[in-house]
Amino acid sequence: MFFQHIYDKTLAQASYLIGCQAKGEAIVIDAQRDIDVYLDIAQKNNLKITHIAETHIHADFLCGSRELAEVTGAEMYLSDEGGKDWQYQFPHNGLKHKDKIKVGNLTLEVLHTPGHTPESISFLLTDHPATDKPVMVFTGDFVFVGDVGRPDLLEKAAGITGTQEKGAKQMYESVQRFSELPEYVQLWPGHGAGSACGKALGAVPSSTVGYEKIRNWAFQYEDNEEGFIDYLLDGQPEPPKYFAMMKHLNKVERQLLVEVPVHKEVSKEAFLSAYDNGLTIIDTRSKAEFAKGHLPNSINIQGNNSFATWAGWVLNYQEQFILVADHDQVEDLIRKLMRIGLDNIYGYISDINAFGIEMEAADIIDIEEFESYIENPNAQIVDVRGASEFQSYHVEGAENIFVGHIVDNLDKFDADKQIVIHCQSGDRATIAQSLLAKHGFKNVKNYSAGMKEWMAEKAVS
Repeated sequence: MFFQHIYDKTLAQASYLIGCQAKGEAIVIDAQRDIDVYLDIAQKNNLKITHIAETHIHADFLCGSRELAEVTGAEMYLSDEGGKDWQYQFPHNGLKHKDKIKVGNLTLEVLHTPGHTPESISFLLTDHPATDKPVMVFTGDFVFVGDVGRPDLLEKAAGITGTQEKGAKQMYESVQRFSELPEYVQLWPGHGAGSACGKALGAVPSSTVGYEKIRNWAFQYEDNEEGFIDYLLDGQPEPPKYFAMMKHLNKVERQLLVEVPVHKEVSKEAFLSAYDNGLTIIDTRSKAEFAKGHLPNSINIQGNNSFATWAGWVLNYQEQFILVADHDQVEDLIRKLMRIGLDNIYGYISDINAFGIEMEAADIIDIEEFESYIENPNAQIVDVRGASEFQSYHVEGAENIFVGHIVDNLDKFDADKQIVIHCQSGDRATIAQSLLAKHGFKNVKNYSAGMKEWMAEKAVS
């Protein structure tokens, strides 16, 4: 048996290529959209990708199954569980509980594991030349290392009311059935630490059924369904705005993108025309560089591992945008964006000073100045972290407006007061400050060091 774990750290998303080397056949589970990684692995290991599978209709990334099928001719095997409202709306081989997929000398048995979503399935793998007992289980967003998938996304992100309590109950039942699997079976989940698909995912890439029964909180509620549901639904992070679009695009027919697009640097004339017409500018430089000088009305989303997530919060799928990035960063940024279906890139620029536009600077303040605004009636302190972070600890008198919800809550900002924003360590605050500036709030101070410095200082004192 050939096995490779492919991990996209930018979305904390795992996919898998499993092959039978004797027969030269392979299956890919939960493929990312830039599919060249799987083609390369298969080619280097004399394997042909003959099967493609998904664990569920994903909300956090645009699955590349159809791109991979288009290029390889492999068959797609997708869930037909969950009822008529949870069906894929394009041709595929439908899977039900206890169905089996044969890949050479390997067998993957389908387990219906609803909870995160109604159609969610897991794949129990048996490597027959070695043993007739199962050796691995691929759980998607059902069981993670240290956590289980959240059941509230359909309601909070996709707007399907009344689904989170039902999903939580299904998750409890699925966990009880899952605990009956042999404890030695290796567990390979769909996500790791940093994913918004759970609240306490571990950083270790895999586990075993037995280890999760010992250490995963979800397996400690054997006779307490109500306690399980209460804990599961409490304190889940805000689901990114783009999740609703992913749910839709992963379910219906859509345009395929079988290669990573190549975008050219935008000419001065074209850029100035687009800029004057209000095209969105996403500045991917560091927050420190952005603070020193940036194009007015541009939005700072740093090109780090969180780039795609915050782009999904901020960008409109129907509108084009321009990137500010160095030449050697562009391909990486395009890959990150295409993984969540943000394909509407007009182009990029590498030098913001090439257009004769006067730069703006961000007003970054230190801890002493920040402290001077606390309890000042003429100041409005806004904490742009998530609700659960704010509830665990915050500066007295601060208001909580999550960065991802700022544009929907502009009326809560008081332009007659000195607005002072902060987050944990500055990344979200620079997004917030640039969004506010784009919407006319130019007099905003940013305590960029944020709660990380504040709590360290207060702990010392």
